[in-house]
Amino acid sequence: MRVLVTGGAGYIGSHTVLQLQAAGHDVVIADDFSNAKPSIVKRLVALSGSPVTVYTVDLTDEIATERVFADEQVDAVIHFAGFKAVGESVAKPLSYYRNNLDTTFSVLAAMAKHGVRTFVFSSSATVYGENPVRERTEDMPTSATNPYGWTKVMIEQVLRDLAVADDSWRIALLRYFNPVGAHASGEIGEDPNGLPNNLMPFVSQVAVGRREKLSVFGDDYDTPDGTGVRDYIHVEDLAAGHLAALEKITVGDQPLSVWNLGSGHAVSVLEVIAAFGRASGRDIPYEIVPRRPGDLPAYWADPSKANAELGWTATRTIDDMCADTWRWQSKNPNGFPDDDE
Repeated sequence: MRVLVTGGAGYIGSHTVLQLQAAGHDVVIADDFSNAKPSIVKRLVALSGSPVTVYTVDLTDEIATERVFADEQVDAVIHFAGFKAVGESVAKPLSYYRNNLDTTFSVLAAMAKHGVRTFVFSSSATVYGENPVRERTEDMPTSATNPYGWTKVMIEQVLRDLAVADDSWRIALLRYFNPVGAHASGEIGEDPNGLPNNLMPFVSQVAVGRREKLSVFGDDYDTPDGTGVRDYIHVEDLAAGHLAALEKITVGDQPLSVWNLGSGHAVSVLEVIAAFGRASGRDIPYEIVPRRPGDLPAYWADPSKANAELGWTATRTIDDMCADTWRWQSKNPNGFPDDDE
């Protein structure tokens, strides 16, 4: 297939591009590079040995988005493009709603116009909201606690309505938990702008010397060591899940399907710190600080539906995730270069 990957220069998108190419698919990237650097493109070409067509485009622009579909005869879309920082979404809700919803509307409208009906949506475990049940299953009700999460809930509803209105669509909603890790080459990995919002990139930046120490938000939760417990998934396993979902819906007969992509295993903040210390051979300085409002003590995926229906499972351990993250961070202590080296 010829697959358009929106946000394909980003963290998860770039790893998915490589796996699509390895599986024999042609790839077109559409990205505005607001949260990615153009220098990643040459690295993708070098790693895959295959060219990739790239459009620098603001997908909130319906005309510009439609032009991509007019120029490229694509068979399917994997939609990653969107703002993703929870804290920033609270501070800038209008920006998040406009960007995340409008990019999706533009892409879906262009798909409808050009007869493309296969769509894989990068959703999130945030759609489970503050559900007290720690193991999350796809049949749970959805809600959110922040504007970023609500954009995911809203887009899922839009896609459900679309599937009801026109059952020729083949749509996958992929809800995943905490993507970490990097490509085994160490050439691509997570490179957040500014202060990292997630644990793993912060830990890796402390290990490489870019940050002085890590703040651990609370050690008095009802968990084995008192710190928050989460489900971490290696970005390569996650990319493989997108590929499996794409191939499943292409031959399936359901207009819309929902799958959790996660390891199904819970790992605490202190366990992540210990694993990263083993991977890097360095001490990770940290301090315990008060809890953050809205943080939950523990949650993780029940991935059994994806395991059974997609023939997919997360295979990499937290030690694998930390080793690959450290390889990326130590080779690229300041992340991707700003230019197209």
